[in-house]
This record gives sequence, C-alpha cells and structure tokens, in this order.
Amino acid sequence: MTEGCTLCPRECGAHREKGETGYCRMPVKPHGARAALHDWEEPCISGTRGSGAVFFSGCTLRCVFCQNHEIAAGIVGKPITNMRLSEIFLELQMQGAHNINLVTAGHFLPSVTAALKRAKELGLQIPVVYNSSGYEKPESLCCLEGLVDVWLPDYKYESSSLAERYSHAPDYPVWAKRAVEEMVRQAGVPVFDAEGMMQRGVIVRHLVLPGCVSDSKDVLEYLQDTWGEKIWVSILRQYTPLPQVRAYPELDRKVTEEEYEEVVDYARFLGMRQVYIQVEDCARESFIPAFDYEGI
Repeated sequence: MTEGCTLCPRECGAHREKGETGYCRMPVKPHGARAALHDWEEPCISGTRGSGAVFFSGCTLRCVFCQNHEIAAGIVGKPITNMRLSEIFLELQMQGAHNINLVTAGHFLPSVTAALKRAKELGLQIPVVYNSSGYEKPESLCCLEGLVDVWLPDYKYESSSLAERYSHAPDYPVWAKRAVEEMVRQAGVPVFDAEGMMQRGVIVRHLVLPGCVSDSKDVLEYLQDTWGEKIWVSILRQYTPLPQVRAYPELDRKVTEEEYEEVVDYARFLGMRQVYIQVEDCARESFIPAFDYEGI
C-alpha cells in the first residue's frame, strides 16, 4: 500500500518507501508530536486517569479549520521507529492510561499495526482507540481488525460542497459512511466496564461549524436513521477560529450558543439518547495540546 500509496481515499500514488511524501506530507516511517495522558476526550475515553494519546503528524484530509494545524500540515513531527512506537504504547499503559488513543494514524497503518501486535505480545492489555477524521478506506481499516477496540471517527459533513470547500474532499461523505460501516462491523454494540469506560464500540464525533447548522442536522439525521443505538454520537462545540481561517470569513468566529443549542435540540427531536454534548467554555485554544514531543 505504500509503494504507490493507496492507503487513503486520495490514492495519491506516492512511493513513500522511496522517501516520497504523499498528500499526507509524510514518508512511510511514522512521525509523531506528542504521546501523553490526555484529559479532553469524551468521559468514557479520558475517564479519571486520562487517555494515552499518541498524536501522529500529517493528515489525509487537512481541513482549513484544523485545530491541530501544526501537526496535520506536517510542520511538527519526529520520526518514530516501529519498536519505539510499541514502547510508547506500553509506557502509556504503565502511566495508568485507560486506553491507547491513536490520533490520525491512518497514513501509517502498516507501522501502527506492526507496533500494536508487538506491544500486545509484550503485555499491552488496555483498549486501543482509533481516533480518525473519518476519511478512510474500509479495506485499509480491515488491517486493524482484532487490534482496535474503540473507534472514534469524525463525521464532518453530509454536504459534498462543504466537504470540498473546507477539506478539499467532495467525496468525504461517501467515504465516511463506508468507514463508519466498517467500524461498526468490527466493534459490534457498545460495551462499557463498571467504571463507565468504553471497552468496545463506536463514538462518531461531529464538530458544529459556524453557519452550518443545517448540515449538522443532516449529519445527525443520517447517523440516527442508519445506526440508532449501535453507536454513540458526540456533538462538539469546541470549534476555535485560528489564524489560518481568515481566508474563509464565514469561519472566522465561534459557534454561537443559539447555533449549538439548535443542533442539540434537533438530536432530541430525532430521539437520540446516546449523545455527548459539550459545555460552552470548550471553545478555547487552551484545549489544544502542546505538540512538544513529550513522550516521543
């Protein structure tokens, strides 16, 4: 998959084994920016001790409003060998992490699967979370069967025009639907332990964007009609306008209280019960982690 790379829907064909970088701006070897306990995920992921989040560099989507812009664009990143990646997983387990949280790892799947297998052989026992943009090929996700326990994809847009404008991927809704279907197939129904921590299952995240309430409603309607109580849904209000969105004036503001509440009210109208919502002060830059190579 990396000799003429076809790992993601872009299928850019870069010969990453030979040092070429693909659309993700990454060579074949994993690059990361941070590996540490992370408290800002959903309660059933972060819990009381934190999620063991490994933030990988590069991205196959690179949304114009990305909150992790430095790493998504490949500006920040340090090479990690497969052996070191296995060690990182085990170190996070020793620090008390509830789970291993792979943040945007799809373009490094061959290395990530090898590192997970080795870590499990050496004693990794906590659940593995796959934290994704949702822009994934199902056949690539099949590589993770038996290795990932909890799937945490985004479902960013139902509108192909919004997907093209903000993520340069008009086919995003098509691939996101296929990806969620594969994730649900692998995970089955949600399973929680006695502490309320998810052990298996799918949580689909949707970030409410300024001026995009109608599309948010379409996303929720699709998820409810298609998956119902087979998944959980997390409605995010943490959108923070960063300097790179100034070329998109409609995004250069926070989501209003009225916009977010309209989306949440629609989830109630649809009868959605397995839903996480966020409090207002989540829309702050302090919620964006420092990509300072901690733990790498």
